[in-house]
Amino acid sequence: MRDEDIQLALQMAANSISVEEEPLGAAIASPENSPKPLRKAVVFDLNERRKQFRRTRSLNAPSPFQQFGPCGRIMKNSAVVMQIQDPASQRLTWYKPPLTVLVIKKVSDASVLTPFVQLVLWLLQEKNMVVWVESAVLDDALLNEDVQFRAIRDKLVTFKDGRDDLTDRIDFIVCLGGDGTLLYASLLFQQSVPPVMAFHLGSLGFLTPFRFDNFQEQLTSVLEGHAALTLRSRLRCVMHRRSEKRHEVNHAVDANAPMFPLADTILVLNEVVIDRGPSPYLSNIDLFLDGKYITSVQGDGLIVSSPTGSTAYAVAAGASMIHPSVPAIMVTPICPHSLSFRPIVVPAGVELKISVSPESRNTSWVSFDGRNRQELFHGDSLRVTTSIYPVPSICAQDQISDWFASLADGLHWNVRKRQKCLDELSDLTASGSEDTFDEIENTKMYDV
Repeated sequence: MRDEDIQLALQMAANSISVEEEPLGAAIASPENSPKPLRKAVVFDLNERRKQFRRTRSLNAPSPFQQFGPCGRIMKNSAVVMQIQDPASQRLTWYKPPLTVLVIKKVSDASVLTPFVQLVLWLLQEKNMVVWVESAVLDDALLNEDVQFRAIRDKLVTFKDGRDDLTDRIDFIVCLGGDGTLLYASLLFQQSVPPVMAFHLGSLGFLTPFRFDNFQEQLTSVLEGHAALTLRSRLRCVMHRRSEKRHEVNHAVDANAPMFPLADTILVLNEVVIDRGPSPYLSNIDLFLDGKYITSVQGDGLIVSSPTGSTAYAVAAGASMIHPSVPAIMVTPICPHSLSFRPIVVPAGVELKISVSPESRNTSWVSFDGRNRQELFHGDSLRVTTSIYPVPSICAQDQISDWFASLADGLHWNVRKRQKCLDELSDLTASGSEDTFDEIENTKMYDV
């Protein structure tokens, strides 16, 4: 806190007047002795006053103009507010030519094999790049039957998920498949993520804007640095266990499920889901925002999603769709037992705390981008906030065009039959005139 703020606090404390009790009769007999207005308790401790105005993180928004009329202003704060760059100006640039590329393909899909071989051959032979693939790719029986792939098999560099650290080894990523390939890339890089170029070879393809028909031209343009970027924010989820032993014993029941190494902190691109699991009872989840109790969720569960995840599970639960450049966190209940519990949007800089209510009849289950499903016991808590490590997704056109194209192609947003025009307006519509409806009405009056 600055010196002028300390002086202001001291002046407020010096000018404050404590409330003195007076006889009721005197107050009634004379207007001058009327009771003094009640005042809120004044904080005399400057340390406590500092805590009231200091935040541990920014709300991820630009600083507003701080003058309101001739007198009003915002009290100055020593915390620095981060200035947000215009999303339209976010473009890819290389400090040096990229040399290594990680190619992620959709598993168990024969339709991706031919594009995968074509891409790897072109990167190796035409661009002389070092190509990384997952070690399981080399064990694909159908892929090993391809003559061209067998010729380049030994030139590929492999890694094992969960074991090898790819940080500072990969210059950019190419995904071949559906949205799951981009989620998998986010899981592999739990800190800084290289730029991701996703080709649509899957089912929905909401996060994969590129088509594989002319991949050579598109990749060449990206390698030359001619591409726009969408910084897709991720959620940082931190688990706090009350009893690690109880978690280990109970977690053995779900040992056959596909799991990645569990960690106290995990970054998710879409959403973190807390649900009631196999229990027949309603889930009862307490929700806190920046340490303040907000509400209890009684229903099937809760979805905490990023703007990118707002078009995934959250939109199926009735949430609004948020552009990925908007700094926000979406909180969506799953089948709430309340008619007034609507999805809400909170600032990206807040911290959400989710815990099983002490009155809950059962435990809850939590999953991160559909993986690492584990049980949330009484006394456990999950803290969620926006991560400082986004996923830089390369755009096919730009941030706005790609998103609305995905809404139209993937979700058929606002698709309906066009309404027919009125006969009396058919000439106006056909001619493309810019006349207003008032001018049309005036014309009718003069014709009469």
